[in-house]
Amino acid sequence: MPQFVIERDMPGVGQLSGEQLKGASQGSCNVLRQLGPDIQWVHSYVTDDKIYCVYRAPSEELIRRHADMAGFPANSIAQIRATIDPTTAD
Repeated sequence: MPQFVIERDMPGVGQLSGEQLKGASQGSCNVLRQLGPDIQWVHSYVTDDKIYCVYRAPSEELIRRHADMAGFPANSIAQIRATIDPTTAD
């Protein structure tokens, strides 16, 4: 299944407490359950003012639907074409 990186502009998100992040995660998971097994949240990186999320989904449209239903921005969505890491150099 295709993987995507979603960039979410969320000023001040890096200052949220663990409980606030837990609440946001629960809201996202509730919407994922409604949308069914075709969309999966892999993980997210929280920075000062943005969240970068990795999702598996058949289309960008389904990711946008999740964002709309969950109330999260999806400022940029890009399909991942390859994954590299230090072992790629070997």
